[in-house]
Amino acid sequence: MRKQTLFLALVPVMFLALGIAGVAPSASAQIAVGISVHVGPPALPVYVQPPCPTEGYLWTPGYWAYGAAGYYWVPGVWVAPPRVGLLWTPGYWGYAGGVYAFHPGYWGPHVGFYGGVNYGFGYGGSGFVGGAWHGGVFAYNTAVVNVNTTVVRNTYVDRTVVSNTTVVNHTSFNGGPGGIAAQPTAQERSYANETHVQPTAEQTQHETSAAADRSNWASENHGRPANPAMSHVGERQENQQQRIANGVRSGQLTPGETKNLESREAGINHEVAADRAANGGHLTGQEKAQVNAQQNHLSNSIYDDKHNAATQPGTNSEVGQRQNNQQQRIANGISSGQMTAGEAAHAEGNEQKINQQVRADRQANGGHLSQSEKKQVNKEQNKESKQIYNEKHNNKTQHPK
Repeated sequence: MRKQTLFLALVPVMFLALGIAGVAPSASAQIAVGISVHVGPPALPVYVQPPCPTEGYLWTPGYWAYGAAGYYWVPGVWVAPPRVGLLWTPGYWGYAGGVYAFHPGYWGPHVGFYGGVNYGFGYGGSGFVGGAWHGGVFAYNTAVVNVNTTVVRNTYVDRTVVSNTTVVNHTSFNGGPGGIAAQPTAQERSYANETHVQPTAEQTQHETSAAADRSNWASENHGRPANPAMSHVGERQENQQQRIANGVRSGQLTPGETKNLESREAGINHEVAADRAANGGHLTGQEKAQVNAQQNHLSNSIYDDKHNAATQPGTNSEVGQRQNNQQQRIANGISSGQMTAGEAAHAEGNEQKINQQVRADRQANGGHLSQSEKKQVNKEQNKESKQIYNEKHNNKTQHPK
C-alpha cells in the first residue's frame, strides 16, 4: 500500500505550507485540510441528478473521500443548509509537495474556490449557477438543476449560464500531473476571508455511511459507484432496492439470493415502521445507527451475491426464457417501487422453487425436460405471473425513508 498521511479532519490548519493551487497565505483564512495521500483520486463518475425533494434544499455534489479502504465515493445529495442565505462550496483535492490534500467543503454567504473541478449541476468549476437566495427563499434555475416543479414552485430558467462547448473533463483534483490548473480569482480569495460554517451533522452522517458501504469503495467499483447520487440523506433503502433490481435484471442475483436479500430488507423496513410508531413517527439517534449498520451488512451481502459464481439460469430454452422474463418483471417491480421488499421476497421464493424443480427434473432426465414437465412448469409460471401482476397493482408501494 502506498504511503498516506492522515491529518485531523475537523481541525482547521493555517494554509501556509502547502500553497496549493496558488492560494496566498492569509492570517484569517483558515482552510481545513482533512487528508493527504500520495495517489490521486479517480475521475468523477457521470450520473443523473435526482430531483430536489423539497423546497429550500441545496445540491451538494458527490466527491471522492479517503479512508482506511482507500478512496470511496460520497454520493451527491440534496441537503438542508444550516440557515437561510448560505451556499455550499464543495470540497476538492489539490496536489502540492508530492501529495494530494483534501480541502473539505463549507457553507458561507458566497461560493468560494473549489479547485476548478467541474462537479456539474451548477458547479462548473467556479461559482454556482444552479440557483440563488431571494428574500429568504431559494430559487432554482431549472436550466441547470433537476427540480420537480409540482413539488418545488420557486424556479426560473436562465440558459445563458449553460456552456454550449462540450468538454469531456471529469478530473477530480487541482494541480499536479493531469490535474486542473485553475487558481482562485481575487473575488474567490476575498470569499475565503468570510465566516464559514462547517458541514451539518446530516452531511457528516452521509459521509460516514458512504465510507461503510463497500459498493462505494473505488477498490471495489473501479471508479463507477453503484449509487452515485441520492435525493436525500438516509436514502439507503431505495438505493439498496435499485442495486437488487439491477442484480436481478442482469442475472447476477439468483432467485434464492434475491429472496434472502429482500427478506432482510423487509425485516429492516418492519423494524423501522415499529420504531417510528413507538416514537411519534421519528427514529432516535440510536435507532438510526442500528438501521444504518444493518443496511451496511445488507449492502455487503448484495455485493458478494452479485460477484459470486451463482447466476440466474440462461435463456437458451423456452423454460429458461420464461424464467428470465419473470425475473425482469420482478426487477421492474422492485425498481419502480410497485413491489415491496416482502412481496419481492415472496415472488422470488416461488421462482426459486420452480428453478429447483426444473433442475431436479433435468438431472433425472439427462439434462432435458419431458413435455409433461414443461407443461407443469409453464402452469406454475402462469400462476406466478398472475401473482406478480397482482402485487405490482395492489396500490401498495415501497416508500423509502
